Amino acid sequence: MKKQSKRIEELKTLIKEDSYTVSESIKLLKQLGNAKFIESAEAHISLNIDPKYANQQLRTSLVLPNGTGKTLRIAVLTEADFVDEVLKMGADVAGADDLLEEIGNGNLNFDILITTPQLMPKLAKMGRALGPKGLMPSPKSGTVTSDLKATIDEFKKGKLEYRADKTGIVHLNFGKVSFSEQQLQENLTAVFDSIEKNKPSGVKGRYFKSFNICTSMSPSVNVELSSFRKG
Repeated sequence: MKKQSKRIEELKTLIKEDSYTVSESIKLLKQLGNAKFIESAEAHISLNIDPKYANQQLRTSLVLPNGTGKTLRIAVLTEADFVDEVLKMGADVAGADDLLEEIGNGNLNFDILITTPQLMPKLAKMGRALGPKGLMPSPKSGTVTSDLKATIDEFKKGKLEYRADKTGIVHLNFGKVSFSEQQLQENLTAVFDSIEKNKPSGVKGRYFKSFNICTSMSPSVNVELSSFRKG
């Protein structure tokens, strides 16, 4: 633990300003990502919302221009007759009642769960298993769909589902530190634009409180919100 603490203290010395523009923060992020593995690039965005009110909740999805750098394991709840067809579409896991049984037993060996509007009622009783892990399909996040193939393709290409937690903070990965500065900046700008576009109707006053980025193993860098709008 001491070794890690020393490393973090050394990294903190690289962060000399209170905040940085988007391009400056990405450049700095790549310097901070010096662990012995390829670290994820994380964004933590604090919003002026209170998600206990329905009109201040944020849950949606976006397609990152350059993907996430992570291969997602996609599961699809479908009708028994269509399992083979859905697997051919690119799903990693597909099932009907057997998949429901696996979920009920706590075997959640997937990152995304997709289903159709017709089958959503079957998942209603799985809220306790899926909800806390953010895996419950939702029309807002694009995981309840009538076009399974297009939805599977989108998530494989880098579609990202995100939500604000109960404290109003969005946590997400927007790539890997191995990405180029341009790729990371394009992805991060897409995140900002998506959150801004999906501003809940109940927000009053300032929407963004702070926008921080970091690697899996680094201290955070505060990004100047105004720099996103300068193009």
